[in-house]
Amino acid sequence: GPKHMQMKLTRAKFESLVADLLARSMEPVKQALADAGVKPSDIDEVVLVGGSTRVPKIQQLVKEYFGKDPHKGVNPDEVVAVGAAIQGGVLKGEVKDVLLLDVTPLSLGLETLGGVMTTLITRNTTIPTRKSEIFSTATDNQTSVEVHVLQGERQMARDNRTLGRFQLVGLPPAPRGVPQIEVAFDIDANGIVNVSAKDVATGKEQKITIAGSSGLTRNDVDRMVKDAEAHAADDKTRRELIDARNMADSLAYSVEKTVNENRDRLPATDVQRIESAVSELREAAKADNLDAIRRATDDLQKASHAMAEQLYRPQASGSGAQESDNQRNDDVREGEVVEA
Repeated sequence: GPKHMQMKLTRAKFESLVADLLARSMEPVKQALADAGVKPSDIDEVVLVGGSTRVPKIQQLVKEYFGKDPHKGVNPDEVVAVGAAIQGGVLKGEVKDVLLLDVTPLSLGLETLGGVMTTLITRNTTIPTRKSEIFSTATDNQTSVEVHVLQGERQMARDNRTLGRFQLVGLPPAPRGVPQIEVAFDIDANGIVNVSAKDVATGKEQKITIAGSSGLTRNDVDRMVKDAEAHAADDKTRRELIDARNMADSLAYSVEKTVNENRDRLPATDVQRIESAVSELREAAKADNLDAIRRATDDLQKASHAMAEQLYRPQASGSGAQESDNQRNDDVREGEVVEA
């Protein structure tokens, strides 16, 4: 049958038994301050929550960390219920002299070229809030775009939580990068997310409302944050590679477009050299060698700068029609701009 045990447990012994739990309990406190961007000295009052905070050692740790005694005017067993009741009153409009601020538990953004997540609203942003950015198309004559709404802390879209997708259609055909599409994220006080995409030129707009964006438990949020921290180095490497590819693709496209528009004004040898640099960059972008992509990008940028000098040289030489060669040589030096 059951056995009864009686023994004397001193405070020192008890504190040694729970020492690891006490140490772990301070980590979320430090993380919360780090996320909020504040120092312990910035905190006016520390309210203890839960019956276990009556343990003297916990109160001692709080005092040592914050430099002040914790607030003891509220029963720690009831403080959560009191807070919930106050928030309920605020939401119903019955309590008007209290301002309760909530935050987004995870970052919100959308998928962009290369499968990366572009964040618009960062984790722990106070709500309500609104953020918008201008995006554009990735290919010529693109008449629609898909907005893939994401939640999470990872760099790649596939590693985050999908909140929704919608299409903005009917875009006028245009070269890539020309259309301006304003994507806006709006979160109200209840945590409901409204995402819209609007073509600035035509005014066409599509939107989506996401009511369950915060439908994650505290454990889910912690797991996603820790997952992002564990994969931070790999994600950073992958993101750098994709960003380099995107930059390479954009540079190759713009340089090739400039060459085609000015082919008759450029020496054939220059055209051949630039087209060769474009081909080398596109080949490098197909592989996973970041250094090779950066070298090829640098080579094409140098060739592009030389082309620009070639194109603008006749215009520059003809602009100072009334100046003598000697005066120009005296006034203008390499690397300087002289005001007229």
